[in-house]
Amino acid sequence: MGRGRGRGIRQRVRRARAAWNTVDVNASAAGSAAQGPAVLLLWSLARMAGDPYGVGYGGALLLLPCVCVLGYVMLPVLGLIHVAVHIGPGWLLGRAVAARARSGRQHAWAWHLLGTTVVGAGWAVVLAVLCGWPFATTAAVCAALAAVPVLWAAQARRRARVFTAPRGPVALWGTSLLASFGLALLAFGVAGVASVTGLGPFKEYEPPELSAAQVAGVWRGEDGAVLRLRPDGRADATRLTAEPSYSDSDDREYVVCDGTGHWSFVTEGRDRVLVRVGGGCGEETEWTVIGTERRPELFLFVGDPDAGDLRVLRRD
Repeated sequence: MGRGRGRGIRQRVRRARAAWNTVDVNASAAGSAAQGPAVLLLWSLARMAGDPYGVGYGGALLLLPCVCVLGYVMLPVLGLIHVAVHIGPGWLLGRAVAARARSGRQHAWAWHLLGTTVVGAGWAVVLAVLCGWPFATTAAVCAALAAVPVLWAAQARRRARVFTAPRGPVALWGTSLLASFGLALLAFGVAGVASVTGLGPFKEYEPPELSAAQVAGVWRGEDGAVLRLRPDGRADATRLTAEPSYSDSDDREYVVCDGTGHWSFVTEGRDRVLVRVGGGCGEETEWTVIGTERRPELFLFVGDPDAGDLRVLRRD
């Protein structure tokens, strides 16, 4: 009984592989490649909007020339990889479930979407375990990334039935190239509207509004730095990064200070804590307030904006 059922499953898988031909692979890969620039653009803009430290812009701007020169060379390869690990397995799963449910061929694209959604959820589990990404958001993104390739392949199959011949690879990938520009422009417009209206991940980060009393306390960094801000304006520092003295002949980007000094709280513009450690240990240094009201942070960025050092202090 079990052997006969296993044989039936293998036969359905073989029929699904036969139905999933070169035309479907090329069409799915072209659809996946077409959405690549839009996905990269949305990811970059969302990361820039949500960057509380304001240090991600330089890297993103440097990435744009690389995308223009190398992006359209790599997109077909990435599209094929996407088909191999996501779209193709989703097709096999969808065909197997459709055969089990005895669904007609007119619903093949819907079963394909269902299969890719399940496969995407499996990859979301892997990414949640290995990278700590949120499962629900990752699964939703995987499902969305599969929609265009699946519908593109369905359109290619329908056109092949109507015109009795599939589109050639030049026409297929040429359409993908043109569609990628259109999708990128659409993504840029959507991100712009979302940024203005403050919706979704494109909402610009807003730092918390704290008082001097809320800032007072002990702040610690991952590198062993400790900054104690006393309510009376005194400051105690251990291994604290500070701006070097203007008369420093070593032309150093920063110094590490131990000692006592004073601090003040400035609310003009972004809230900042000005710290000056005595004993000739550098100049007055601005630590900018970020984080949230429940979990505030202080940060200092020293050096080149594209390759500098970020220092973060968190409240005890």
